[in-house]
Amino acid sequence: MKPIKNPILRFINLETTSSIILLVVSIIAIIWANSSYGYVYEALWNHKFTIGFADTDFYLVKPLILWINDGLMAIFFFVIGLEVKREVLAGELTTLRKASLPIFAAIGGMVFPVLIFLVLNEGKIGADGWGIPMATDIAFTLGILKLLGNRVPLGLKIFLTAFAIVDDIGAVLVIAIFYSANIQWDLIVYAMLIFSVLAILSFKEIYSKYFYFIMGFVVWLLFLKSGIHPTIAGILMAFTIPIQRKVNLKEYLIVLTSQLNFFKEDKNQVEKLLNKKQLEAIDIIENSTENIQSPLQNIEHSMHGWVSYIIMPIFALANAGVILSFEGLENTSHVTINIALALVFGNAIGIMLMSYIGIKLKLAVLPKKVNYLQLLGVSCLGGLGFTMSLFISNLAFTDQSLIAASKMGIIIGSIIAGTLGYAILRFSLNGKEIKN
Repeated sequence: MKPIKNPILRFINLETTSSIILLVVSIIAIIWANSSYGYVYEALWNHKFTIGFADTDFYLVKPLILWINDGLMAIFFFVIGLEVKREVLAGELTTLRKASLPIFAAIGGMVFPVLIFLVLNEGKIGADGWGIPMATDIAFTLGILKLLGNRVPLGLKIFLTAFAIVDDIGAVLVIAIFYSANIQWDLIVYAMLIFSVLAILSFKEIYSKYFYFIMGFVVWLLFLKSGIHPTIAGILMAFTIPIQRKVNLKEYLIVLTSQLNFFKEDKNQVEKLLNKKQLEAIDIIENSTENIQSPLQNIEHSMHGWVSYIIMPIFALANAGVILSFEGLENTSHVTINIALALVFGNAIGIMLMSYIGIKLKLAVLPKKVNYLQLLGVSCLGGLGFTMSLFISNLAFTDQSLIAASKMGIIIGSIIAGTLGYAILRFSLNGKEIKN
């Protein structure tokens, strides 16, 4: 379990810390939008920025909020893609047995919220928002588990992480298929040709981060102009990043040991400057250290902090600032209620029911030290949508009243789901810490 345990725990610690920042920023956004300075909030995110040369054909003009949602969030989806590829090739989704319970849970967490929303919303405006309640925010859910301390079994944390990743895959597919319009297929063909070339290079273990960055920007631009949401380009580019290491661990240890000998042999340790052999040894160690990590692991490790601590808070600041009032929403208040109900009950029922069916059919296995009541608590936490739900709401609607109503539903539903899940887990977990 140790090879799995340490990366999982590092990931959880990073996500739970970022959830605190995300919560604080979201509260700031709501207070700001509802204060007397709310007009500044609206003006800031709607202010248009130009990238490129305005007197030529090579420029883009977008409001700041779209630069965030189309640009920065492409990086967010890129990191999600790296996580998905890692889990499929070397993590918790490598085998059907490992992946079966998270897959059952994710199917339930996507299908049931959508069905509940569509049933409740039948014949009313706002039906395009059916995809909003099907997403789970991994940062907030892991943050709530963190509040319960070491009483939470590691198997429960791993299940939640894997389930949320599978859920993200489903959300990405929904965005690509259902929330893209007026598609220019010639641009998609060009983008997929570039993607295919990069995939072949990855298979051949030929990789240059500068070349991939330039090609990634071109693919993102082609998707932006094509009509398919450009964040999908982030996911695709992640799949082209090689997971193979250039240097294996045994070779690395040999190089490291041999080069460190130059420091051990130096009897004069008080000199302020290193000698020539020591400088060369450092260069060799740095080169080997860079190559001991696969490009995928190296990029994911270096970018995860940027995404968790900067990109997601910026996104939350720009998108969570909904005016908490039903005034003027007479025709759209049902969207708020329906999204909140779908988030809470759709995920709780869907995740729990599908997980139970998978276990009873012996197609999935309940994690060690985990009982059904704890599984129900995590199922409730699945209704905490926030980041991805806010993102989908911006794609589903263009009417500002519908966007505001949906965001209120997301906030209300996420608070209820998070509180309910926490209460069930706190009740179901005994007072003793678990040695995972």
